[in-house]
Amino acid sequence: MAGAWSLLALALSLCSVAAVAVQQVNTVAAAQQAADRVAGLPGQPPVGFAQYAGYVTVNETHGRALFYWFFEATASPDKKPLVLWLNGGPGCSSIGYGEAEELGPFLVQKGKPELRWNNYSWNTEANLMFLESPVGVGFSYTNTSSDLLQLGDKITADDAYKFLLNWFKRFPQYRSHDFYIAGESYAGHYVPQLSEKIFDGNRAGPKESYVNLKGLMVGNALMDDETDQTGMVDYAWDHAVISDRVYADVKARCDFSMANVTDACNAALQEYFAVYRLIDMYSLYTPVCTDDPAGASALPSSYDARGHRKVAVHGAAPRIFSKYRGWIMKPAGYDPCTAEYAETYFNRPDVQAALHANVTKIGYNWTHCSDVINTWNDAAFSTLPTIRKLVASGLRVWVFSGDTDGRIPVTSTRLTLNKLGLKTIQEWTPWYDHLQVGGWTVVYEGLTFVTIRGAGHEVPLHAPRQALTLFSNFLAGTKMPPTAFP
Repeated sequence: MAGAWSLLALALSLCSVAAVAVQQVNTVAAAQQAADRVAGLPGQPPVGFAQYAGYVTVNETHGRALFYWFFEATASPDKKPLVLWLNGGPGCSSIGYGEAEELGPFLVQKGKPELRWNNYSWNTEANLMFLESPVGVGFSYTNTSSDLLQLGDKITADDAYKFLLNWFKRFPQYRSHDFYIAGESYAGHYVPQLSEKIFDGNRAGPKESYVNLKGLMVGNALMDDETDQTGMVDYAWDHAVISDRVYADVKARCDFSMANVTDACNAALQEYFAVYRLIDMYSLYTPVCTDDPAGASALPSSYDARGHRKVAVHGAAPRIFSKYRGWIMKPAGYDPCTAEYAETYFNRPDVQAALHANVTKIGYNWTHCSDVINTWNDAAFSTLPTIRKLVASGLRVWVFSGDTDGRIPVTSTRLTLNKLGLKTIQEWTPWYDHLQVGGWTVVYEGLTFVTIRGAGHEVPLHAPRQALTLFSNFLAGTKMPPTAFP
């Protein structure tokens, strides 16, 4: 009997120790959350939800830290899923594009130091986080300069996964929430690769590292070099951007299943990209920005007077097109100079202080697309094997495409999805928005594809209401509105 009492006493003692340990962890997390709490930004409209921003270290030895900005849902955040949004590039900021121009609560404005409320913010449906990834993008930094020469798909996924594990330690109340990852453009690499890291980590790792991943969604996404590049050229010809001769020359001289480019192919592609110096590749039917952003002398050396990069990120996918200046031009939007307003806003010292950003005094300005990332050491020729794995795992997988984007057009995405060879469950069907066709959808076995009619590369910027409808149905796992009437 005495032995039984001893065991009971030991068990109670261990429970007490465990309870104290949990309390200590929660106390530390609460303090870290309080330190990251954003009281308000200069010119921000009043809101009733909490927001947090700051750094999460992903490599102590090298001093690598990624910057995030997190918004709780506008209502019932304890019951809503958590969504991570990633922009691509590689080397472009999810805060500059995703938050400030597309789907975040606060959007920048022309000629005003104030932010405006986004009526179609995605945090009306979910707790929403934006991550600047990898280091060298936006406010994310490394204390080891050689890290900037080692970047690529693998280290980006590894660091983003470490970020998530450490972020959940800081915000343990969100660990049990349904978790989704979404993004656009080069996030066709980032999103599937990070999802695979999480999926594999969940299977192999300890319970405390489990991430409740439920699905992923990518838009106008780079997924397969061969079909992405083929689709770009087909789309340009089909949409009266290039001549019959240029189209025939590219078709005859270029093999997009290969990584190398011949002199003949190079000459043909130079003519193809020349047209996109005249119109916006990212949105065929909206005007280009004709403003001088701040005087050519005020721009980084790798940008021209119109705010376009002069050089590519060498080694990034797709292997052939990434070598051309035209491929790296920054996207615009309804207001084609929007990117300039964001760069002005996020370089303000009072804005950086409010966001707990640039605490190490990075030696360069915040830019939409990094001026210090010029080398990419590994890029998958295709992310389709990863996507197949994720589809087979039972995760919810959606792909969407704005159909006026020439950068990664709907033509490319359709060719890419056909390459997956999935069984079609629902054929090409219209979906509706305010009594009008909002786009088209195909439901495959394990994957849903949605087009958004009249939207460019940044779908939430060009078609914010339709994009929110897309997001809501993705989270719910329901089909897009099938009729013109509720």
